[in-house]
Amino acid sequence: MRFTTRDAEAAKAFDALVARTLVGIRDEPGTLVYVSHIPEGEPLVRTFYELYADEAAFQAHEAQPHTREMLREREQYLVATEVQFLGEQAGKRPAAQETP
Repeated sequence: MRFTTRDAEAAKAFDALVARTLVGIRDEPGTLVYVSHIPEGEPLVRTFYELYADEAAFQAHEAQPHTREMLREREQYLVATEVQFLGEQAGKRPAAQETP
């Protein structure tokens, strides 16, 4: 995902929203990777890389209260959102965490 924020103040507020959301995401067993990046030379852009154990894990992530809140709140800080789903072909990935 690629998010473009309105201005520097919006970028700071968006980053705070992401930090609050990550508290809940860290406990999602099927969310293997969830990382926000700032592309070099683009201080108002945030690029997210997300990796889920499977489609069910992605759907579980989307249904979480912390995710729903982020989806509602993020729009006030953004001027553009681009979503691209990737089909895994080959590579190295972290193993899914086992639920207790």
